[in-house]
Amino acid sequence: MTTLAPSPSMLTIGPHAVQPPVVLAPMAGITNAPFRTLCREFSGGKGLFVSEMITTRALVERNEKTMQLIHFDETETPRSIQLYGVDPVTVGKAVRMIVDEELADHIDLNFGCPVPKVTRKGGGSALPYKRPLLRAILNEAVSNAGALPVTMKMRKGIDDDHLTFLDAGRIAVDEGVTAIALHGRTAAQHYGGTADWDAIARLKEHVPEIPVLGNGDIWSADDALRMVRETGCDGVVVGRGCLGRPWLFGDLVAAFEGTGTRGGAPDGYRATPTLKEVAVIMRRHAELLGEWIGDEARGVIDFRKHVAWYLKGFAVGSEMRKKLAITSSLAELDELLGELDLDQAWPVGADGPRGRTSGNDRVVLPDGWLKDPYDCAGISAEAELDTSGG
Repeated sequence: MTTLAPSPSMLTIGPHAVQPPVVLAPMAGITNAPFRTLCREFSGGKGLFVSEMITTRALVERNEKTMQLIHFDETETPRSIQLYGVDPVTVGKAVRMIVDEELADHIDLNFGCPVPKVTRKGGGSALPYKRPLLRAILNEAVSNAGALPVTMKMRKGIDDDHLTFLDAGRIAVDEGVTAIALHGRTAAQHYGGTADWDAIARLKEHVPEIPVLGNGDIWSADDALRMVRETGCDGVVVGRGCLGRPWLFGDLVAAFEGTGTRGGAPDGYRATPTLKEVAVIMRRHAELLGEWIGDEARGVIDFRKHVAWYLKGFAVGSEMRKKLAITSSLAELDELLGELDLDQAWPVGADGPRGRTSGNDRVVLPDGWLKDPYDCAGISAEAELDTSGG
């Protein structure tokens, strides 16, 4: 069995104890209420599960889709919302709305999104380069949050020549942010290459006043233990590793609590469900999505993007995969799942990387963005997207 890392002390996010110190990363189109429900069920309700990204403008304007995305199951506690915003005033209004209407118990701010539609307007992982703007947003968020804890998630910087994570960490401490999560990649890397865990260790040393959580290349519970051991971080944020594997959170709980191996795996904490067991989870996921959306067909359609992740490594032919990826009813899904060779054991090597793995080498930025980190004139109102989930 893998040697256990010393279990970190109780992670606290404001008044909320998070033990084991495991957080579900916000992922657009993925970490909605149904997926969070599945992950929580496997964890036994332990950990912190964050909503997908909500834009502050859309929230303030009560966009219909956004109001659905901030729905929490009555069993979710604490309720955690991630906000994206670039205008300090709008961010402050969104935070005040959350407080006044008791919409959540914890607010996370997104400064890590690397997608071009966000960075080209100065948002996401591009924003921390503008130090005064970052400070203004954090100040508005914290000052309007009252008793609610405010955390932030960020990347190392725009690229290797424009690293921002240490400056951003110090600004966060100064402005009263409760905890920081660092994805050990630059925006230019997107999801390619290898996450820089040394950067997580450096940030922890740089801001010892508040918890630092590590993110990047956690594909198994043993990876999570190793990250804590090697970086000294206070907890882990898990994103792509749980795609098609919500049971990973059960592994993480077992690993951090030292309650025994999962699935009899001799090399560490690892659930190894058969295809029959995976099929049951797939069906439940699709059903939950239909109940959440209020339409079975739309729920099954939304589930399609999860099919390849759930079936990774299993011997399922290309034609069957295509059929599963165009289902539009639970009955059709049931019929196709029933045709699979459900006695298959968990595939060797299916625990590795999943989801997006590509790099980019280039970040799309507003004109002149890199000329002066203290000149914030280049950002416009258009950067405050009016739709959520980006």
